[in-house]
Amino acid sequence: MGKRKQKIRVALRKNRQKKPRRQNDFTHEDLEDSNLAHGERVSGKGDLTRHRTIIGVEGDENTGLTIDVDMSQCRAGRVLSVHRSGFIVQADNGERFECVVRNVVRAIASDQRTAVVAGDQVMFQPTVNEQGVIERVEPRTSTLSREVRGQEHVLVANVDQVLIVASSADPPLKPSLLDRYLVSAAVGDIAPLICINKADLSNLAALQPIIGLYSQLGYTVVTTSTVSGYGIPRLRELLRNRETVLTGQSGVGKSSLLNALQPGLKLRTGEVSGDSRKGKHTTTSANLLELNFGGWVVDTPGVRQFGLWDTFPEEVEGYFVEFHPFVRDCRYPDCTHTHETDCGIKQAVARGLISECRFESYQRITAGDLV
Repeated sequence: MGKRKQKIRVALRKNRQKKPRRQNDFTHEDLEDSNLAHGERVSGKGDLTRHRTIIGVEGDENTGLTIDVDMSQCRAGRVLSVHRSGFIVQADNGERFECVVRNVVRAIASDQRTAVVAGDQVMFQPTVNEQGVIERVEPRTSTLSREVRGQEHVLVANVDQVLIVASSADPPLKPSLLDRYLVSAAVGDIAPLICINKADLSNLAALQPIIGLYSQLGYTVVTTSTVSGYGIPRLRELLRNRETVLTGQSGVGKSSLLNALQPGLKLRTGEVSGDSRKGKHTTTSANLLELNFGGWVVDTPGVRQFGLWDTFPEEVEGYFVEFHPFVRDCRYPDCTHTHETDCGIKQAVARGLISECRFESYQRITAGDLV
């Protein structure tokens, strides 16, 4: 039996410091902008105590709060892209609407920087001229997130797999950044794939140690070149009929890969900075793109630093699969594998059973260092 609807007192996000106002102090313009639905009210004594009473169903820590909406007026859809001006939502029948978000959805207190992200399943109310209002975000089955200024920044929701794109050169391959993405994928319950792009800029033999390392750990690794077309057919098969988010450092060629996979997309691409050898941002927001050979992909903005969200240092060892057989050899049950004596992990590194590169990544992650 499902949970019953009830009046729920929720805290509003504390992102502004304004003079407290009560509803009878609102001007006519304020009331128009407030989007108060029937049965909702705002009270406040300053930002720290602003709350709203809504009708909904409280779930667990995974499903969260489900806002009650008028199903006779709403339609189901999926968020294809997020822009400053609003959200593009595709309804079940393929129609697309440019939507805004109901204030209560945006304002409910959360550790996340954004209440609605690309990939979200939503209930929205159509208005006029192919526009609408997002009334509710459905529970997410998976997320890819990073930490930004102490808050969760969800890059995308509800995807099957993440394609972590690195480049063999220009910008140089960063195994430590690759490892952070692998941990984040595991935290978000998304299957990872590794793509080493720009293979034409390196000797393939020189890439074999890094390819072999991750392949032996059980990860699928594909090497590609958008110049020669090398590896593109195999990558296409890995993405076929799946929902995949592409992520990686700026300048590694994510948009170029998508153009090679499906030339009709005609995504904008950029060059690597000549001075810093760092990539330049060409994708500024996450976008869901439908593939003509089946499936969807999400192109995300590149990053230069990737802070892990919702991951405590003592949990990190669990995401390094090669550590598992050697943890039992540690003398101390709470061993951090950094300064302790008789550490099974450090002994395995010394014997060549664990990669020094991966162990350095582990140390940097647990120390809170950013790439």
